[in-house]
Amino acid sequence: MAKPEHSFMRGTLVLSVAAFVNRILGFISGMFVARVLGAEGIGILMMAHPLVPLVITITELGLPVAISKLVAEASARGERAKVRRILHVSLAVTGILSVTLTTASLLGSEWIAKLLLSDQRAYYAMLAITPIAPIVAVSAVLKGYFRGMQRMKTIAASDVLEHTVQIACVLALVHLLMPYGVAYAAAGAMAASVVSEAISLLFLGFSYKLHGEAKEPGETWSNHLRTGKPTLSELLKIGLPTTGQGVVQSVYGAFQPLLITSSLALAGIGTAVATKQFGMLAGYAFPLLFMPSFITHSLSTALIPAIGEASVNKQGMLMHTRMDQALRMGLLIGAPATVILFVWATPLTTLVYHAPEAGLLLKILAPMFFLHYFDAPLHAILLGLGRAGAALWNFVLATAFKTASIFVFGSQFGIAGVAVGLGVGIVMQTLLNFFSVSGSIGFYWRVEPYIKVGFCMSVMAVCGRAAYDFLIREGWPLLWSVTASATGALALYLALLTLTNAWRWKQVRRAPVSW
Repeated sequence: MAKPEHSFMRGTLVLSVAAFVNRILGFISGMFVARVLGAEGIGILMMAHPLVPLVITITELGLPVAISKLVAEASARGERAKVRRILHVSLAVTGILSVTLTTASLLGSEWIAKLLLSDQRAYYAMLAITPIAPIVAVSAVLKGYFRGMQRMKTIAASDVLEHTVQIACVLALVHLLMPYGVAYAAAGAMAASVVSEAISLLFLGFSYKLHGEAKEPGETWSNHLRTGKPTLSELLKIGLPTTGQGVVQSVYGAFQPLLITSSLALAGIGTAVATKQFGMLAGYAFPLLFMPSFITHSLSTALIPAIGEASVNKQGMLMHTRMDQALRMGLLIGAPATVILFVWATPLTTLVYHAPEAGLLLKILAPMFFLHYFDAPLHAILLGLGRAGAALWNFVLATAFKTASIFVFGSQFGIAGVAVGLGVGIVMQTLLNFFSVSGSIGFYWRVEPYIKVGFCMSVMAVCGRAAYDFLIREGWPLLWSVTASATGALALYLALLTLTNAWRWKQVRRAPVSW
């Protein structure tokens, strides 16, 4: 049997590879959709989306996170019947809630559209995406089970399958519906997500049927549900604070387009232009920002059950080791990603979206977004420790601060001010989660590695920008100038990490607490 550290890192590696493939597929799909729909169409797409996360959040009740933690703990104690009971109770709850709320959303779709959509052309896209809620809710429960059992390969395979189907459906439906107008094309892009999620759910169900827990004689669903009240209480103790965070996030997401367009209106910007600028921010800048963070998110996915298992076994050193692994990975990956997104901001948005005006937004957000590479692991550690309540209140405070910042800065400085407000929210949330983790299990931090990585970042930025400017002056095409200068700068960064002893492969593999 593999050691916990090794199985944890293997699971992270599997999820990271799958996430990388998915990001590439999603990026290609997003680039095609962005070019076909334009900034205005992307704005419509983004406005239509926020209702569904709210429905999914309420139906899930935070159970996927609770499932991964409790299944890992029950499995570590050898309680196989409890593992099955956790899954059956969770599926029953999410199945009933998701179907009920999705039906209500479809019946009240016109009223919801009038309340939430600042641009009514987004109505068809909102209608097309609504049926995805019960599919995603049930899939999330199964993924929570597989995470708890450390079966990351199954999750990785389902994610790759989902994105492969999605890109094919998006390309077909957007191309097919674009002649009828941008509103129908956006609806087609949303419908593609529903189809791909359904295929992924079928795969997860088939995988559980093949490799799931074998039932004991006389064991039935009804028995689990009748005796499942204590299990449900355990799930909700972790799940409800997570649900609260998801509800706050979804409500904020639903009103964010209205908040942004209202603040832009106070800055003297009309509805059509505001929709276009919102599309540049949400559809152009944020996909580029989130592109490199797949590793830390994969790490966070594996971190929740890993921290939960170490906590239930009272292995304090192992918890600190895993925390050290996560934050170190966030530092080493976030540093070059931030430099690339900042230094090559305008060339990247020009190449990918033919939208150089979106480069300013990317340049504003990139430095503050650097902390996001630490926030995801810190949040996962809190959940693994059972401190979902602390994570909830940190998010509420950060969201309130972000909302105020967007309104104040946006009304004064337009879309650039909105970008600053969003970045301020990221900084606030990361700091709050850091203080919560420190208060729970302590935090051992050496400044030296961060100084070394900061030095490597600075040299990478200066040399990369100089190389890019030189190649442009020499008449190189934009694509080759960006590719050559960014690749050379990244190679220089890796070389400096090795020379300064800030990166050693054995450290990452064995992950001792000290650097």
